[in-house]
Formats: sequence, structure tokens, C-alpha cells
Amino acid sequence: MEKSKPIQSSKQSTGTVISLQQGKLPPQALELEEAVLGAMLIDKKGVDEVIDLLEAEAFYKTAHQSIFESILNLFQNSQPIDLLTVSADLRKNGKLESIGGDYYLVQLTQKVATSAHIEFHARIILQKYIQRSLIRISNEIIETSYKESVDVFDLLDEAESKLYDVAQGNIKKSSDTAQNLVMLAKKKIQEIANKEGLSGVATGFEKLDLLTSGWQPSDLIIIAARPGMGKTALTLSMARYISVAQETPVAFFSLEMSSVQLITRLISAETGLSSEKLRTGKLASHEWKQLNVKVGDLEKAPLFIDDTPALSIFDLRAKARRLASQHGIKLIIVDYLQLMTAGNNSKAGNREQEISTISRNLKSLAKELDIPVIALSQLSRAVETRGGTKRPMLSDLRESGAIEQDADIVSFIYRPEYYGIDEWDDEEHSSSVGQAEFIVAKHRNGGLDNIRMKFIGHLGKFEDLQSDDNPFEYQSKMNEGGSNNPPSPSLPNPNDAFDLPHSDEGDDIPF
Repeated sequence: MEKSKPIQSSKQSTGTVISLQQGKLPPQALELEEAVLGAMLIDKKGVDEVIDLLEAEAFYKTAHQSIFESILNLFQNSQPIDLLTVSADLRKNGKLESIGGDYYLVQLTQKVATSAHIEFHARIILQKYIQRSLIRISNEIIETSYKESVDVFDLLDEAESKLYDVAQGNIKKSSDTAQNLVMLAKKKIQEIANKEGLSGVATGFEKLDLLTSGWQPSDLIIIAARPGMGKTALTLSMARYISVAQETPVAFFSLEMSSVQLITRLISAETGLSSEKLRTGKLASHEWKQLNVKVGDLEKAPLFIDDTPALSIFDLRAKARRLASQHGIKLIIVDYLQLMTAGNNSKAGNREQEISTISRNLKSLAKELDIPVIALSQLSRAVETRGGTKRPMLSDLRESGAIEQDADIVSFIYRPEYYGIDEWDDEEHSSSVGQAEFIVAKHRNGGLDNIRMKFIGHLGKFEDLQSDDNPFEYQSKMNEGGSNNPPSPSLPNPNDAFDLPHSDEGDDIPF
């Protein structure tokens, strides 16, 4: 009887020969999986080096997953890890025979003699796992894309979330030695000493720059206030100074106002023409000339505005990385945090959990790109019901737990004039008309302070407060702008605070 032969290939009707070698196998590194597990069984040092780097699903072979789970279980229970303890744990869980018995464990220990290079091997295993995850996700996306009943935007959201989960779950940074870190810190201190001016990105406000030495790389800065206080106006003033005066690239993500509205505000601040005139187009001939001449610097400024509504944190990170690589942005501004989405409604949970995810990822983005990220935030209505000066505090932050924890700097904008208060609550009781206070309530790497600034409502901008600033002169300038008078102390009118319709500031957003 003729002995049967294994099937090596098949022939299609076209005559093409297909062999098994031409087929596709999922990315894998079985020999390295065996080497890593063997090293973990013979050397405790090997366990310490990779136990927080890998997870059971990273192994391609099911038996290897079971063995790693057993090692992980012993490690978490502070038990010794060796051939005998792992064998006993597998036997207790009924998995010893399925992995090949004690014989297979013995074979693993014979694959290696030391745990040298175990971290390098583990990272290759992790790379193969990421490749398999991407293949799986891509196949799921392809399959779902063929279904006519699926909403394409839901599909995009799901795809973003899955890809983001792969990145977050598998890209891990190892710790560094004190020696290397001291060298890096000394190098940075030396660079700061040799650098003229501030160590961070200058804001254009003298006292604030003295307090912070500029916005520092990798910092998350929260600027919070009630609607109508001037969050957008303040950050636009900073963006204008940084991009126009310093020629430093800035990215401004506006989830509330359109890019044309934002640039109109900047034109108003740059030219000195009131936003009322710019909106109506009623300019005299000399004002048209003033407009054309003074916007020249603004046109050349490296300022990038993105007004995508309901931007997800996944999209923002992708856009920010692209801007960083293509244009070298040095500052990101997000207006404002409560209008962002976490990117996957099915996993977001309640609003507080969603804001927690967003703030955590904004901090991660700041660290990843090594640039400061400014996020504007709304305050709760508790400020309005409080008696006295109504000066905001940390507890007034919406979803304050996560935001306060993740932020390096938490600051507030306070304008007494908004509440009809025309005097500061200090010993001098000086006039607060046309003034604001920038309150630094949390500063992880520095001191706290309340910094007073000049607010020019008809131009929608902030400036440094000079000692000779005259509030009555400010009042007359506001009156010259037409109907853009500041709120009266007796009848506060916060809707006119920026010389823009109330809805432009997002005051009616229920967050």
C-alpha cells in the first residue's frame, strides 16, 4: 500500500501553484517567548525587569499565556517564582496538563542560561502583540464598514478609541537612574542659565512671567472662570504676544467660536479698532488704512487655529502631533475643556469620568510633546450664589477632582466689575473698573499670587496694569466704542463683557 504524503500545495484552475509558505501567519516570536519565560523561571531578576512590561495576551501561544499568568499570580502574592512553584500553581488551577506538563516547563528552563537581554526580548514580544492587535482591529473595522446599517461617524469613533487603547496600553516608558536624571537636570539648568530671558514661553504679562518664568514645557495649565469673565480674551492676548511679538508657533483649538470670529478678535486687538466696527464694517477711510497696515504682522504670525466642533481627545492628540512635527508648535491652547469628548461614549461613563479622561490625556500630551498645554475651563454656578466678592476658588472647578489633580497650574480670572463691584476688597479700596485679577490658586513648581491686569472690553484683550492707569479714561474709551459700555455697578450686564453676543462665549452651555 502506498504511503500517504502530506499536502504541500494545491493547484488552482489557472495552473498557479500555492504553497503553505505563501500563506500569512500572525506576527509572532515563539522562540523569544520561550526564552523570556525560561529566564523568569530561573532568575528573579528577570521577573522584576519584565513583569510590568508584558501581559498574558502579549504571548502568542496559549500555553505561554497560562504560564505567564501563573508567574504573575505568584509575583502579586509575594511568593517565590521557580520551576516548582509555577508547576504547583498551574496544577492547582488545572492548567498544568494543557501547557504540556512539567516536561514543557523543564524545557523552557533549558532554553536559556541567564536573564541577560530579557527586557530587549520582551519588547520584541510586545511589538508582535501590537502588530497582531492592529491586524485584529483593522479586520473588525473592515468587516463593520461593509454593513450599511452602521453610522459612519460611530464607526470612526470606535476605530479611534480602539487604536488609542492599543497605544495607551502598550507604550510604556521605563524608569531612569538618578545619575542620568541628575545629568539631564544639570544640562537643562545650564541651558536656562545661558538663555536670555525666561526659561519657558513668555505670556506677555510681566508679573505672571516673573511668577512662572513663562509657561514651562510639559505643564498643563488650567485657566478657569465663569462665562463672560474673559477666558478666550486672555488666551488670545497671550497667543497674539507669543506668535506675533515672539514669532513662536502656537496652536489654538477652539471648540466654541469659529476661526473667523477668533481672528476678528485678534485683528481688533492688533489694530485698536473696536470689534463693533469690525462686525458692521462701518470704517472710515483712515480706519481702513489702519486695518490694512497693522494686520501685516498678524498675517505672518505662526498661529494655527482649529475650530473643529466637539473635538475628541484622540483627534486633538493626533492634530497636535502633526502640528508639532510639521510646524514645531511650542504652545497649545484648548478653548474649552468641557466641550471636548472622550472619543467613545460607550466607555466614557458619567461626565466626571469623561472629563477625568480628557484632563489626564491633556497632561500626557504636554509631557509627550514637551510643551505647555493651556486648557480653559468653566466654573460651577456656586460662585454666583456665594456672598461677598465672589472670588473663585479651587472647589468651584467643574469636575474639579480630576482637573485639579492633573494640572500643574490652576488659575482663575476674576473681574469685580462683572458683579457690579467697582472697588477692590483691599485696604486702599482702589477702583476695579476696567481691571481683572489673575488668581494662581495652584502652582506645582512655584508660588501663588493674585496678579491684577488691565481689561479693555471694546478690544477684547488684556494688558499689564500700569500704575498710572486711569479707570475714568478707560470708561471714556468704552463710551467711544458706541454701545459697548461696561456693566454698571448697579445693573451688571455680563453679556456685554466682550462686546460680542452672549452665545459666542458659550455661556449657555450646560456644563
